[in-house]
Amino acid sequence: MAIVVSIDAGTTGVRSFAINEHGQQIALSYKEFTQHFPRPGWVEHDPNEIWESVQFTLSELKGSISEPVAAIGITDQRETVLAWSLKSGDPICNAIVWQDRRTSNRCDELLETGYLDQIRHTTGLVIDPYFTGTKIEWLLKNGIVELGPDLAFGTIDSWIIWKLTGGSSYVTDVSNASRTLLYDIRNGSWSSELCQLFGVPESSLPEVLPSSGRFGLTSQTTALGAGIPISGVAGDQQSALFGQACLQPGMTKNTYGTGSFVLMNAGPQCPEPVDGLLTTVAWDLGNGPTYALEGAVFVTGAAIQWLRDGLGIINDASEIGDLAASVDNAGGVFFVPAFAGLGSPWWDSRARGTIVGLTGGTGRSHLARAVVEAIAFQTRDVVEAMARAGGTPIQEMRVDGGAAVMDLLLQIQADQLGVRVARPVITETTALGAAMLAGLAEGVWNKPEDISAAWHLDAAFEPRDNRAACDALHSGWQRAVERSRNWSID
Repeated sequence: MAIVVSIDAGTTGVRSFAINEHGQQIALSYKEFTQHFPRPGWVEHDPNEIWESVQFTLSELKGSISEPVAAIGITDQRETVLAWSLKSGDPICNAIVWQDRRTSNRCDELLETGYLDQIRHTTGLVIDPYFTGTKIEWLLKNGIVELGPDLAFGTIDSWIIWKLTGGSSYVTDVSNASRTLLYDIRNGSWSSELCQLFGVPESSLPEVLPSSGRFGLTSQTTALGAGIPISGVAGDQQSALFGQACLQPGMTKNTYGTGSFVLMNAGPQCPEPVDGLLTTVAWDLGNGPTYALEGAVFVTGAAIQWLRDGLGIINDASEIGDLAASVDNAGGVFFVPAFAGLGSPWWDSRARGTIVGLTGGTGRSHLARAVVEAIAFQTRDVVEAMARAGGTPIQEMRVDGGAAVMDLLLQIQADQLGVRVARPVITETTALGAAMLAGLAEGVWNKPEDISAAWHLDAAFEPRDNRAACDALHSGWQRAVERSRNWSID
């Protein structure tokens, strides 16, 4: 029996996951790591702690696997960047996380000086602190790192591959590269013009490879042992699109993670820029890129964590579904979770979290319901932007991620979208996609169509006949969003 392991290095922890050739889960291990908030709007991770979490989960997994591992896949939080020394192998500083807002002023300068059109056409992205380029520029300009022949910048996948291979592979994949503001998604190479704009030497960036193919072999210091091929790499949202078997143009998925990310397969031709949305490389199986349209919602699951850790309204994230379902509605309360600004379709880095509609009768359950509804409202905003861009509405949304286990959320989502919402048996499709990319490269699966055969439906949620009520709620949400916009002046 062929076993494939996937390492899912997310925003709040590392999950390692083993599946067989039928796409069935064999073993799973998870370890949370520390979130560092050195200043308001700053978010950092310790690269060594991320690597320790990888090793811990692989060690736990090893005890549950009786067969040899055919391949390893890696998926990761995408725009987060770190710097390390190729000579010593040690990180130079903490990683700057995708949620970090410290480069907001620099992004404003770039917008004011007219770089948006060039950046959108070259990278498919917008100018926002979310992406990697201004983070690297900040590290260089503030003297945190110094230019030199052994300086390495990379997203988390590059760091993990470097560590897994004992420093022999300094690489990334095309989907992660496409999130940096430094990669030309049409030409398939680092953009010398944008590297010059941000002051980033191309020599400090990793080699870009297809998403499915050989990235290197594990070293003896890896918890699973030496000689295992690392053969599949993709950014977390692209990996989830692949794991959801959205292999045909128009197929769409939403991952409810720390944030929510709606991706639509756009096929082999790079779409022109679309207002409010991103164009990104979904994957490359070795025969050229497949593109995707993306709507990025910065805070969804993180809002549930805030109810738990910030307010103490729940003791465990799993409690929110029952608490929210204990009331028929949010009692007129709307919650805009703009803790890190607003992503698609507004792209407002100065928006901040807002709760409106509070009365003396508002209780814990109403706040919980407002948080759940906000997840669905944000997704509707993105999907409507996609429908306007493509000219045709989506027919079905496949969902995954931690909050996808919540039936209440998925029913509200189906009602708001007016389309079927489908949840697969395995909701950890981020890890599944990376495993399948790796398995394709090593012959565990022979063709992409085998991935579709491994996708199995768990539950489907059909929209109810309550269109007028859904539209009225959504209209109230949009009023609340306007009150959160352009709030921060720092």
